[in-house]
Amino acid sequence: MVSFSVGATVRRADIPLLCARLAESLRGRDGAAGDLVVCDVADVAVPDAVTVEALARLRLTASRYGRRLVVGGAGADVRRLVRLFGLAEALPEASVEAGGQPEQREQAGGVEEVVDGRDLSA
Repeated sequence: MVSFSVGATVRRADIPLLCARLAESLRGRDGAAGDLVVCDVADVAVPDAVTVEALARLRLTASRYGRRLVVGGAGADVRRLVRLFGLAEALPEASVEAGGQPEQREQAGGVEEVVDGRDLSA
């Protein structure tokens, strides 16, 4: 597992630097494909579209190194924005289990289709 923190304020100009910093921390590092990168956003003061863009780009950077990125320390505003942008599955939240290992939080269940027995097209 790799921990990575995003600062209190994220500007669009910061995104390439954040991605380069993450790439540098992953470059040459041993780890199995699919290992986690926990991106800590607890310090983000006022999340906005740029924050979500940064997270999406960080996720792409992590995937280039065969890693999965999960978001840690997300407040309600960050979670709401991620859902609004339709990135909840791409940017899952991390939760720490009792053993201290981060686990990918399961997404809320989707809507299940109910089949009407009287509907012949089903």
